[in-house]
Amino acid sequence: MINKAFTIVCDKVNAVLEPQGYKKNKVNNSDKNEMVALFTGENVAYSVIYYVDKMHMVMRSCAMTEDGPDNEWKTMATWMFNPETDSEKEAGSIGNDFADAVSTPVNIKRVKQTKKKKSNDEGSADPVFLYKRLVKFFPELKAEIKEEEDSYYPFRAVTFCKEHVVPKINYMLALGVKADITKLMGILSAQYVNGDPDTRAIITIVILNSVDEKYLEIIEPLMSDDLLKAYKPALKLKGKKVKPEKVKKVVTSTGTRL
Repeated sequence: MINKAFTIVCDKVNAVLEPQGYKKNKVNNSDKNEMVALFTGENVAYSVIYYVDKMHMVMRSCAMTEDGPDNEWKTMATWMFNPETDSEKEAGSIGNDFADAVSTPVNIKRVKQTKKKKSNDEGSADPVFLYKRLVKFFPELKAEIKEEEDSYYPFRAVTFCKEHVVPKINYMLALGVKADITKLMGILSAQYVNGDPDTRAIITIVILNSVDEKYLEIIEPLMSDDLLKAYKPALKLKGKKVKPEKVKKVVTSTGTRL
């Protein structure tokens, strides 16, 4: 049943993507726990994955490079599909939802703009990209990012940062290893320049404003001029609540979000 269901979902996605110039690729996957379909376009790649153990059907996207997908996958939607109790009807519903996700005007506009160069004051890297860059310091973030991607859509960037990133950064500062702190501030400075507006706000308003004041004299000299210039005004927001994200629960085949 799961093979038929997976085919139904992928066919519905392909029916929407093919007219947009996407190509369905053959995927050689030795992982018996995953069923994978890959659709590639000029700027963006989409992937449909079924995780056998979790019984999750997932729709993801990432940017395309000259060598293929950059594999910085972002979860767009997740459904529960139990092959023992669900039918082709549920598979069709999942396929329709995935097809809608890749055919909305907002998504099509995003696809067209993915590889366009931004102006000097606007980057394109999102908060998840920032968090993945921090995995080199905090390896446990890798699993925490995946858990967040599998559980919520869209990714709760502010909530995730407060719960998983800020405590780790404060602990690093408390340890006081200058080499690690210097590298960390280098990444935050670079991602402030390369990041989109959400990423910039995460860095200044959420991360840096959560740093204990006793560490400011350590980190401020390590910030780039651009980051330091943005951070000073952001201090006025310190202690104020950041508006939480509006989150869609992840839908199961019975109509309940995971």
